[in-house]
Amino acid sequence: METFEAIRTLLAVRRYLDRPVPDPIIHKIVEAGRLTGSAMNLQPWHFVVIQDRDTLRQLGALARSGPYIAQASLAIVVAVEKTGYAVSDASRAIHAMMLVAWSEGVGSNWVGFGSLPKVNALLGLPPALDTLAILPFGYPADQLGRGRKSRKPLAAIASRERYGQVFQ
Repeated sequence: METFEAIRTLLAVRRYLDRPVPDPIIHKIVEAGRLTGSAMNLQPWHFVVIQDRDTLRQLGALARSGPYIAQASLAIVVAVEKTGYAVSDASRAIHAMMLVAWSEGVGSNWVGFGSLPKVNALLGLPPALDTLAILPFGYPADQLGRGRKSRKPLAAIASRERYGQVFQ
């Protein structure tokens, strides 16, 4: 899938088929995160790939906004160092992983936003890292309207040269 098409059609997926994601695709997803740029090339992240059903259920129970993690084929927990640009850098990596997954027909969503100390404990993360997000991945259970999004018009969110000058 072409990059702009992946961005144009990417949607949050919260229901998954009971179908495993092949290892080569999982590696491609994680590699997309690893290859993402970061401030001063610090790469302040660590990705924990979870495929164990029991651990996925526990993650779903720990993430108030993501009980559907339990039905995903896998989840990637994104942990960050406690440094200035870590959240920004890891957010870039998360988006890269979600886009690569989507280009392979695998859906995902961002669950949580920090403050997940029980996830840290469950996965044995060292004190220098904090869980930023949990990304469940799997093949979508529902037919999704690829590209149908409710977004503000471009003229409402972009200007040319100075604020308020219409961007077309």
